[in-house]
Amino acid sequence: MKLDINEDHLATCVSCGLCLPHCPTFRVTGEEQYSPRGRIEAMRQVHMSDAPISTSFIDMMDTCVQCRGCETACPSAVPFGRLMEATRETIAREVPAYQPWWRRLGYRLLANHRLLLLGSTLLACAQRVRLVPSARLGLPAKLPLRRRKLRASGHVHDTGCVILFTGCVMDAWQRDVHAAAQRVIEATGTRVAFPAAGGGCCGALATHAGLVAQTRRFAAGVMASMPGQALILVDSAGCGAQLKDYGHLLQTTQAVAFSARVRDIHEWLAEHVAELPAPTATAVRRTVAVQDPCHLRHVQRTHLAVRIALGPFVNLVELDDEGLCCGAGGAYSVLHPDLAGDIRTRKLASVARSGAPMVASANPGCSMHLAAAGLDVRHPVELIAEAIA
Repeated sequence: MKLDINEDHLATCVSCGLCLPHCPTFRVTGEEQYSPRGRIEAMRQVHMSDAPISTSFIDMMDTCVQCRGCETACPSAVPFGRLMEATRETIAREVPAYQPWWRRLGYRLLANHRLLLLGSTLLACAQRVRLVPSARLGLPAKLPLRRRKLRASGHVHDTGCVILFTGCVMDAWQRDVHAAAQRVIEATGTRVAFPAAGGGCCGALATHAGLVAQTRRFAAGVMASMPGQALILVDSAGCGAQLKDYGHLLQTTQAVAFSARVRDIHEWLAEHVAELPAPTATAVRRTVAVQDPCHLRHVQRTHLAVRIALGPFVNLVELDDEGLCCGAGGAYSVLHPDLAGDIRTRKLASVARSGAPMVASANPGCSMHLAAAGLDVRHPVELIAEAIA
């Protein structure tokens, strides 16, 4: 069985093992099959030696969090994320049971924003009468029944206007973060527009699941919802990484140009921090530990911008785990709760050692996963908005 992978990418791994300490699943299991090196060797066996796509092979691939911490550590620059995405795409096509119909339907519904919001409200109602095991599913302790309306202060074609990407699950469950992001952006004198209908989901979760054809359809809708040349700011690390990858995903000049417009919001704020008001006289200067979402640290590689943007407003504390994954991984914490929980335990220990009473995280999956374990987690833009309010 040939995998849909680039053989040159596969050949770049020399099995040196420098990635092992940076792989969360290897750290908690100690098993080679759950390491980047072990997974790449399994890919070689299937792709070059006609080994079958067995249950054990699928398990090795599916238990990868796709944090891509191995890429940052690799001296040979092995594009492990590309290899994993292509392998999962092959599995999803050749083994339909890998992504059963109900999961495929769930991913598809993420792009139907009205249905998503309706479903979220119904889930919130079920949560109120204790029909939903929120902690076990990694859900926020209290899903919103109502959401504040976001009102644009500019138009996508206006000069001096940026577009704030709102996405799917984050808009349904953490719209207050978008509202805070808008207040912070506007505090610099910049106007904010929002995507038009049709751009509800970036496709990151579908990509992780190997449903790349579905992701391409999502990408077309997202691009159509944000025309023009205005910069696109994203306050979700996973979504930002996905939008920046549209050029690779679609292989068109339009997609390349679109991706070039995308910035993580902290990346943009780091360049405009001098334009933000000073903290108010009554603002409490909090002590906050910074948790780097993997797609900000290892994929976008803009995690230092969080410190530049947030530093003037809080006392920052660094964790001592060198950015090791927290175990959220999009839908990973739901699909592999035991492994995700073991990985999170290491992060919790690092937070405890820091002594900080609060954690700042720039990704909704990470913040929900950590909050489900009892941490006080806030998005950096929320802390900035509170300081300058």
